[in-house]
Amino acid sequence: MSRVKTLQSLFKRCRRPGDIVFAWVALLVSLYLLSQIMDQTSWRNGGKLFAQPRFWPAVSLVGMVCFAALHLFGSALSERIHGRWQEVGLWLAALEFAGWFIAYAVAVPYAGYLPSTIICATLLCWRMDYRSRKVLGAAALAALIIVVLFKSFLQVKLPSGLVYEVLPDGLRQFMLIYF
Repeated sequence: MSRVKTLQSLFKRCRRPGDIVFAWVALLVSLYLLSQIMDQTSWRNGGKLFAQPRFWPAVSLVGMVCFAALHLFGSALSERIHGRWQEVGLWLAALEFAGWFIAYAVAVPYAGYLPSTIICATLLCWRMDYRSRKVLGAAALAALIIVVLFKSFLQVKLPSGLVYEVLPDGLRQFMLIYF
């Protein structure tokens, strides 16, 4: 079996419908990041060029801008593939799960790590259309195991929930330490 490839097969472009949108977003984000280089990094007088705090971030951002511009140029010259906005719609639909994570992170200081994790795991299963009692119970059990693993065995310090403040003293102390 030969693994020799031609130059043309090495640089073959396999485009997707949302390629031009991705190319524009990549170029705009990299240009924005490059425009912020003066405010976000410093330049020390008298230091070596390669040791400057601004040098390597600037090199990487200039490279990002150049490659994003080349990607946009290649995408603009390629044939148009229909379904661009359906592809972008799929990307935006995936942002829903970032929203779920943000809601979970906001809920933990109020409801506590254990209740938030169990509720989030079961709601995500429900959202993904796994609605049998068996699956929802497995999600709740997995969430409980994760909490016990992180809080008890790994002793990860996580914020306790405000809801724990209303528990009786003995139960409150137990929940604060282990859940």
